[in-house]
Amino acid sequence: MAGQDAIDVGAILRKLRRHADLSQRELAARSGVPKSTLSRIEAGQDSRAAFRTVERLVRAAGGELVFGLPGGCRVAGREAEDEPRDEAGRRYPAHLDVRAVLTLKDWPGAWWVHSYTLPQRLWPVRVPELTYDLDRARRDERRLRDRTRAQVRFRRASEGLPATSWRFLAEVPGVGPVGELRAHERSVDLLLGEELGDRRELVLEGIVVAPGLRTLGIGRELIGLLAAEMAIAGIRTAHAIAEFGNVEFLLACGFELEASKPSALTLNVPPTRQ
Repeated sequence: MAGQDAIDVGAILRKLRRHADLSQRELAARSGVPKSTLSRIEAGQDSRAAFRTVERLVRAAGGELVFGLPGGCRVAGREAEDEPRDEAGRRYPAHLDVRAVLTLKDWPGAWWVHSYTLPQRLWPVRVPELTYDLDRARRDERRLRDRTRAQVRFRRASEGLPATSWRFLAEVPGVGPVGELRAHERSVDLLLGEELGDRRELVLEGIVVAPGLRTLGIGRELIGLLAAEMAIAGIRTAHAIAEFGNVEFLLACGFELEASKPSALTLNVPPTRQ
C-alpha cells in the first residue's frame, strides 16, 4: 500500500519453509504450485503473484494469513538483505539452517580430522565459512538442542524426600525433566566419631542428562545450583566418585581429585542350581 513498506512474500515463504523443514520441491508438491513459480516468488521475480497462489503456498507450509487495519501490528517487512549467501551470491536453501563454521566440530565435512586436533597447516581442504546439515534427522536433533538450551529451567525439588536428601531438576516447559542431580548429607561427626562442631558434607549420588542433550551445559548448571545451595546452608564440601569421562566433567565443574583413591570392587554371585 502507498506509504507502507512492501511485504517481502519471498522472505516470508523462505522462513515458513525453514520452520516446516521443506525444500522448494517438497513445498511445491504439497501445495500444487509449480516449483518454478515458487522459485520466482522467493527470488523476488514475481511481484504480481496471484493471491490464491500465495495462500496455497503459505497454508501448505503450515502458515496462516492474517489481515489487519492500518495502525495495527506490522505483519512483515523487507528482511531478506541479511540472509546468508554462497560465494556466487545465491541464497542458501531456507530449510537447511545455515550456520557459521567457528570450529572444525561445526563442519560435518571435517570427518578427516583426527579428533579435530589436526593443525590448520595440515588441513587437506579449505574449511568453508558457512555450513549446514543435509540430513533431516541431524537438523531435527540440532533444533531440539537449540530449543532446549533456550527453554530449560532449573530448580531444587526435594518435596517428599528426607531433609538430608538434595535433588535438583532441569526441566523444559511442556516437556518435563531433561536432567537431574541427587545428593545426600552426611555428618562428619558421626563418620569420624568426634565432635567437630556438627560439620556437614554432601555426597554426590549422580547426575543424569537426557540422551541427545548432553554437552549443552545442563549438568554444569545443576552443579552450579548445588554449589549455590551449599553456600546458603553453610556446607563447604561435596564428595563424588566417578569413572571414565565423568572424571573430566567433574574436574571442569570445580571438583578436585583426592589423594586417596577408592578401590572399585565387584561381587559376582553365581546362580543357584535347580
